[in-house]
Amino acid sequence: MTFTQWLNQWHMTKIAIKAPIGELQWEPKDADREAAWELYIELLTRITTQPLSADTGDEKVALDSIYSLFPVTRTVLKNKGRQCVRFTQVAIIVLNQVVRPFTAKWHRLSIQGAFAEPERCRQFRAELEDLQKDLGTYTRMLADIAEVEDLTGLALD
Repeated sequence: MTFTQWLNQWHMTKIAIKAPIGELQWEPKDADREAAWELYIELLTRITTQPLSADTGDEKVALDSIYSLFPVTRTVLKNKGRQCVRFTQVAIIVLNQVVRPFTAKWHRLSIQGAFAEPERCRQFRAELEDLQKDLGTYTRMLADIAEVEDLTGLALD
């Protein structure tokens, strides 16, 4: 199976993959599984995959938690080194194509005071729900790479 075929099986079709990377064989190694496990636990226990009901939580704290995926992922990548190539490909693509557009938009708006406006808070939460769907898929993908039981459904109950 190629990398593109693996992404397609997860319905991650909105991610743009350059041809050479997409045609590589999807063969995660032990380092990929270890890195995927570390990030899987981070995603599973954050607002990235957990509901934020209208009467709980704080938008700025949620945004900060989403943003923290960047340093967390970088730490995993640095600690696992060059041996986790397949994990790195997935992680970098998801950070840059899924997470970054959300955090870039909402970071600027938060600086401009958007979270003081109830309508903007509702918009943030609606967009967060959409992002959570994609990150839920990403979390399940990480469970697949790590070869562990997928607990995303358990965490949402």
